[in-house]
Amino acid sequence: MSTAMSTATDPDPALDALLDERALSKLRWRCRRGLLENDLFIERFFARHESGLTVRQADALGLLMDLSDNDLLDLLLGRKAPRDDLARDDVTRVLGMLRATRQSA
Repeated sequence: MSTAMSTATDPDPALDALLDERALSKLRWRCRRGLLENDLFIERFFARHESGLTVRQADALGLLMDLSDNDLLDLLLGRKAPRDDLARDDVTRVLGMLRATRQSA
């Protein structure tokens, strides 16, 4: 996986490549959470998007996974907006993908 320092406007075409099976497996493992509500969002996200996830999206998801469970849930439920390092287009897009799985459940 690429570093978390890449941005949504980074022109590196490697960031738009699809994740390979190994990277996807590592990402799924990294996304395991202690809070059931977060796990439900994430499981639905993977069920819907895993075959089309890019390196850029995985990096953004990784930044979200660095959050505490409660902070992540606040973002997923829309109680808070992404701030500071998370106020990036790529993170906002992935957060939108995660939130959309809530409406389709």
